[in-house]
Amino acid sequence: MRAVLRQGYGEQAGSFSGPTCALDPGRTHVGGAALDGSRQHGDPVGRVRALIAGQPSGVNAGGGVVAELRRLCRAATGALSGSGAGLSVMAEDGVRGVTAASDAAAERLEEMQFVFGEGPCIDAFEARRPVLVSDVTNGAARRWPAYAPGVHELGVRAVFAFPLQVGAARLGVLDVFRSRQGPLTADELSQALAFADVAVAVLLDGQAVARPGDAAPGVAEAVDGRAELFQAQGMVTVQLGVTLAEALARIRAHAYTENRPLRDIAHDIVARRLRLDRDEPGAPPPKVT
Repeated sequence: MRAVLRQGYGEQAGSFSGPTCALDPGRTHVGGAALDGSRQHGDPVGRVRALIAGQPSGVNAGGGVVAELRRLCRAATGALSGSGAGLSVMAEDGVRGVTAASDAAAERLEEMQFVFGEGPCIDAFEARRPVLVSDVTNGAARRWPAYAPGVHELGVRAVFAFPLQVGAARLGVLDVFRSRQGPLTADELSQALAFADVAVAVLLDGQAVARPGDAAPGVAEAVDGRAELFQAQGMVTVQLGVTLAEALARIRAHAYTENRPLRDIAHDIVARRLRLDRDEPGAPPPKVT
């Protein structure tokens, strides 16, 4: 999967040093950008697969796609000098399904983007190209007024987001977090794109071995979690007499104020252990009709 990466730095160079990626005609790259000089670097995808294979399974890791993606995130963290990595599989409407992360701290960082409804992951998915933020203190707060200060408070200084896609089909995003400022080197960028390639292959291979109509091994729980969020959203809509968009905003606000994952809040709402109040702190004001 060789092609040429042409970089045209836009917005704020050195801050959102997000490259505009163009592929050579007739060649395919599934990670949202392309690899340059693969002959000089050997086989980037093969190298990434070897790094993943060297990762321990971990305690209670289980098997299937999600376990493999967790190993991928741990390998990406080490190879790219990161402090953590996370991967989200998203629907066309931007709603997240599967999440894998290198550790609990990275999982929290990945979750924050969906609690706030903003961040590099969401932008990379929508734009279909990498979003490379080498310094979250240099203008990032104007783009992500809630997310940027939040991750900075947790020690993140740089974030690099790579879309996972095959042609026109978008699957999700791989995020790499760093505790120090600075851009990826050319070799690290090449490796990051190779990690995105392998992530797509893991997702597609996992689905290929599933029985018709079933989710890939290890994905069913995450898919159920996405369905549960939709169910919770509908319940809040009925309970409070608000729109679906307002219901989701209230669920996100509650997750933020309670410092809990979005999926846990949704689960409690569906189980009727939690009922959101109309005047709950952080919730948007009711719409007057």
